Amino acid sequence: MIPLQFVTAFLMIFMGIYAFLYKRNLIKLILALNLIDAGIHLLLISLGYRLENGVLPTAPIYTGYETLKGTPMVGPIPQALVLTSIVIGVCVLSLAMALTINAYRHYGTLDVNKLRRLRG
Repeated sequence: MIPLQFVTAFLMIFMGIYAFLYKRNLIKLILALNLIDAGIHLLLISLGYRLENGVLPTAPIYTGYETLKGTPMVGPIPQALVLTSIVIGVCVLSLAMALTINAYRHYGTLDVNKLRRLRG
């Protein structure tokens, strides 16, 4: 049986890809990229959780670690990579929105087909 978080992650990724391929508004394209990014984050975090002997792992917080000996721990590498990716994604999202606002002020449209025809 496939866990629900994997199904949700792949649905988010596929919805983002669909919106990226078939929408022509710049803001919708940016939101589609953000949806793909969020789906990948969910997938990576979900891959860090593995059932070992029917026991859910705990987060790698080291306070009180002595009481948790013998219990499985969640891998900290996917969490660190996702945290870094979230920060980079927010920066890219804000830059893309700033460029979109500037394009709208300059050209008066957000349609990709109309922007592609403009010169200058």
